[in-house]
Amino acid sequence: FTLLASPSCGSGYKSPHTILKLIDIELVCLSICISQEELRELRDQAIDPQAEQELIDSIEEVYFSSDSFDMVQFELGKLPPDLNLQDLEEYRDKLKRQQAAVSKKVADLILEKQPSYVKELERVTSLQTNLQLAAVICTNARRQLSFAKEGFTEASLGLLANQRRRHLLTGLLKSLRTIKTLQRTDVRLSEMLEEEDYPGAIQLCLECQKAASTFKHYSCISELNSKLQDTLEQIEEQLDVALSKTCKHFDVSHYTKVQLAYTLLGKTQTAMDQLHMHFTQAIHNTVFQVVLGYVELCAGNADTKFQKMQYKDLCTHITPDSYIPCLTDLCKALWEVMLSYYRTMQWHEEHDKEEVVDAGAGKALGSDESTVGRSYVKKKLEHGLSRIWQDVQLKVKAYLLGTDMSNFKYDDFIVVLDVVSRLMQVGEEFCSSKSEVLQESIKRQSVNYFKTYHRTRLEELRMFLENETWELCPVKSNFSITQLHEFGFMGQCRSPSVSPSRHPATSDPVQLSLFEQYLHGGNPFEMQIDNKEEDTEDVLASNGYESDELEKSVYQDYDSDSDVAEELKQDYVDEQTGDAPTKSVSKETLRSRKKSDYNLNKANAPILTNTTLNVIRLVGKYIQMMNILKPIAFDVIHCVSQLFDYYLYAVYTFFGRNDMYESSGLGLISSRLRTTLNRIQESLIDVADSAAELQDHMERKEKVPSPHLSQLVVLTSGGTLYGLAERVVATESLVFLAEQFELLQPHLDTMMPPAKKPFLQQFYSQTVSTASELRKPTYWIVAAKAIDYEQMLLLMAGVKWDIKEIMSQHNVYVDVLLKEFEQFNKRLGDVSRQVRIPLPVSNVLWEHCIRLANRTLVEGYANVKKCSNEGRALMQLDFQQFLMKLEKLTDLRPIPDKEFVETYIKAYYLTENDMEQFIKNHREYSMKQLANLVNVCLGSHINKKARQKLLAAIDDIDRPKR
Repeated sequence: FTLLASPSCGSGYKSPHTILKLIDIELVCLSICISQEELRELRDQAIDPQAEQELIDSIEEVYFSSDSFDMVQFELGKLPPDLNLQDLEEYRDKLKRQQAAVSKKVADLILEKQPSYVKELERVTSLQTNLQLAAVICTNARRQLSFAKEGFTEASLGLLANQRRRHLLTGLLKSLRTIKTLQRTDVRLSEMLEEEDYPGAIQLCLECQKAASTFKHYSCISELNSKLQDTLEQIEEQLDVALSKTCKHFDVSHYTKVQLAYTLLGKTQTAMDQLHMHFTQAIHNTVFQVVLGYVELCAGNADTKFQKMQYKDLCTHITPDSYIPCLTDLCKALWEVMLSYYRTMQWHEEHDKEEVVDAGAGKALGSDESTVGRSYVKKKLEHGLSRIWQDVQLKVKAYLLGTDMSNFKYDDFIVVLDVVSRLMQVGEEFCSSKSEVLQESIKRQSVNYFKTYHRTRLEELRMFLENETWELCPVKSNFSITQLHEFGFMGQCRSPSVSPSRHPATSDPVQLSLFEQYLHGGNPFEMQIDNKEEDTEDVLASNGYESDELEKSVYQDYDSDSDVAEELKQDYVDEQTGDAPTKSVSKETLRSRKKSDYNLNKANAPILTNTTLNVIRLVGKYIQMMNILKPIAFDVIHCVSQLFDYYLYAVYTFFGRNDMYESSGLGLISSRLRTTLNRIQESLIDVADSAAELQDHMERKEKVPSPHLSQLVVLTSGGTLYGLAERVVATESLVFLAEQFELLQPHLDTMMPPAKKPFLQQFYSQTVSTASELRKPTYWIVAAKAIDYEQMLLLMAGVKWDIKEIMSQHNVYVDVLLKEFEQFNKRLGDVSRQVRIPLPVSNVLWEHCIRLANRTLVEGYANVKKCSNEGRALMQLDFQQFLMKLEKLTDLRPIPDKEFVETYIKAYYLTENDMEQFIKNHREYSMKQLANLVNVCLGSHINKKARQKLLAAIDDIDRPKR
């Protein structure tokens, strides 16, 4: 029933056996399960479908479990021990109703599937008809095959035999023609070798060998095999010569022919081994021939047999004049060899890609063997990179160390560094090498050269300083060190391995490697001799001499009184139109102009001298050397610091050293500046005395004698304020130099090795930053001599201080002192017409003068023998009058040492106990001043006993100083 009731029963193909089996099952089911009587009863009874479904659902699940289920046994097992007839009949009726419902459901399903059964029966009948037709077709085909077999005759076999005989005769004719061709191969092979068609020659030779072995049974070609073998060996020899030519001048078509020829021979790996030998030989032969050519050219007609010398010995015969051209040509020749190797690797990479593509397309045979060969060639080429570069380094090293370059000109040595650094860049791109051999050799030469060079520069600097007249160098108001040739690197972004002064400008944002730039022509070392044009610099004012003349004569004199003033006036006009001052001008000088700035109609143009400009240029040259050769960066920076040290020490020695004023106790020289000056004197200054003569020669060689001020500089004339103009130029040029060093600090910091950076930081914090502190001792001497403090003391000594009434009029000495200050102010204005006096300088000068005046006032008050309260009031009146008038002359605020005077005057009113505490707390007053204060107070509010006690306290304070 399940099969009949399935939805697929009426659809899809069923075999005839399946259909018959289904029909049998259906008939059996109908005959067994449904009797005629039951069917009639089912038709007569109308049962509600829902009730019928409930009857079916009430059947126990066990009846649907399996076919082996024994329902009789199951029902008997359910009977109770005590049987009741009525219950049994009721239960029997229930089972009959369930059976009737099932039978009716089965009958309905059978009737429902009747159309599907009829349709399937029709398909079975059609299938039977098709099978009968197929059997007839097979029978006819077999009958026709049998007829064709029987109809085959012996005549056909005879035709085939004749055709086979004809084919054999044709093959024999072809062999005879091949033998005839083999006899004429010698001429063609010679032609192909002359045309350098090595693959074709090898292919022809191999084909001839193969043909000869095929026809070796013919006596006419018995000797051909040995002859062809000799020809093949001759081809291999010529092929090796052709391979060696690619080491200097790589040609794609030529190399392709050579590689194809070796591939035909099956010797690609052998060819690679030979190629590396040729490259090694090419490097040796190339450098030897280049150096030999220059040595023989410079030697002239000398009989020395240079050709028999070793390369290392030959390098020692290069003259200084021919050193750079020879080095350049040497690097050019080596570049050609390395470029050929680079292009060789490039050829193999492209060739390997093509082979992989062909293999992927199924065109390559023996792919495993080909892959192994490519892998061997690739590893061999990669390994050869470092070997070839090592050979190049050793050859160049021998050349570099063969000549002492310590006496080369600076520009020549820079060119050498340029060439070597460019060669190191080539090595970096060639095989990612750090070029330790080249670095070590050029470092040795650089240290040797730089020590000699720096020693000479220090001696020149001493000569410059001793001939310097400390007059203003008229540079433009927008002057910046980046405008100088030596600092061109600060305004351009370029590789640190190339000289800043000779790097070609490029607008291409994509940085190509050297091998990519010069792949198809040119040479990266040609720029070292061709690109010598430099940008012209324009840093001097229009009335100064040209910049190239500055290089020739840093001592050229000019009229600074007229030219500088006129130029500065012009700069002021430019500034008024909006030209902003440059960074090289100090921040202090950019403040708003005040009366005490004394620049009047002058712009804030940098104050510097020829020597300052020379030092700045020298620093730029030193930094160029650091950019090119970082291994000696610390040595160079140390020498840069010595340039600044020596300049600072010279300015101090010329203008700031004066033991008399240094002992004033006013702290003119800070402890930091004092330490710096002592360090410079010990480490850099050569003291020519008997003890120094005993020092080690090498230690003294590192030092420079102390400079002496030029006799043209007069510092003793009161008319020039004791050389104030020269002092301003000298000191402010030092401050300007310190500001330029501050600008260079970030660049120097990047060049300094990490382990040496504390030295650079210490140099800036303890030396460069102390430049402005040199103003105090330098200008102190001017302030001490510009005003007649002795005259004021004499006038104060004549004043009567023990008066009995309060005065309303101040003393004459105040007016005299103020008149001195007015005269000083006027003389400052006169000097400012010659050289601009910056605000910090005028402040220092006024501070010194006012402090000296205040100390003179205290000293004058301390000389008073008798003084009353009214006299002290007069002192206060005089000092207040002095301050009031002084504030109109200067913008300096607050007035220096104002409390120093006021505190001393007011101390007259202190009691005994307060006076004792005052003595302990105010060590700035001298013992004489304190003692006079006690003596004057005697009799007024201090008795003799107290006087003795206070004088003893003063003596106790003074005792540790003795």
